[in-house]
Amino acid sequence: MNPDHIKNAIPLFIRVQLKESGASGAVIGLSGGIDSTVAAYLTAHAIGHENVLGILLPVRNLTPEQDTGDAIDIADRLGIEYRVIEIGGILQSFSGLIPDYDLGAAVSNGNLIARTRMCVLYYYANILNRIVIGTGNRTELLLGYATKYGDSGVDIEPLGDLYKTEVFELARYLGVPERIIEKPPSARLWAGQTDEGELGMRYQEIDRILRMLVDENLSSEEVAARGVPEDSVSRITDLIRTSEHKRHAPPRAGGKT
Repeated sequence: MNPDHIKNAIPLFIRVQLKESGASGAVIGLSGGIDSTVAAYLTAHAIGHENVLGILLPVRNLTPEQDTGDAIDIADRLGIEYRVIEIGGILQSFSGLIPDYDLGAAVSNGNLIARTRMCVLYYYANILNRIVIGTGNRTELLLGYATKYGDSGVDIEPLGDLYKTEVFELARYLGVPERIIEKPPSARLWAGQTDEGELGMRYQEIDRILRMLVDENLSSEEVAARGVPEDSVSRITDLIRTSEHKRHAPPRAGGKT
């Protein structure tokens, strides 16, 4: 990866997409994590800090105060306007109104958090005539490691062609604070959740396998022959296969009656 080239190419992409959309600016969810921080840096560079609105959507008793503080610090560094909207009350409304709501269903409840955040982001985008900037990277998109109609519900994905390890590299090039770069990646959708813990592998190993499978178009057997454990290759190929629906529009039945 050439970070100097990427630093210019992605902002150009953002400007073109914004112009084509007819929107007047951008809305981005700020989590205090590395992906949203890098996306915010590039968006502010692309269209000017005055045209970017950061939305912080913490959940009481779940989102660490450090994350909120880091997100506010990034907004201040970039000079972008921001809002802090605690969404615990919205989630409580769901839990009180859904008859079969299960407090122990961590993944389902985590997806509900992500989809609630998407709704708030689009509310602001609609009333301000702006687009929603996605913060997903190539690794997450290939693995389907995102909530459908949640954090994947965006207008553009500026980081969509960068592997997670490349996002780390770009963050250092852009001067992102080291504490954010060193923070274990987490969507904070339930207590103790981390990306690598949930995926069962470190991003360095995941990206190595993805590059061989996707960029080099090697078979699972060829990847394993390069010394990668077969169970790791199998896990990655299964995630790519089962998440295919997240990368395409919903299928339609053929034929008219």
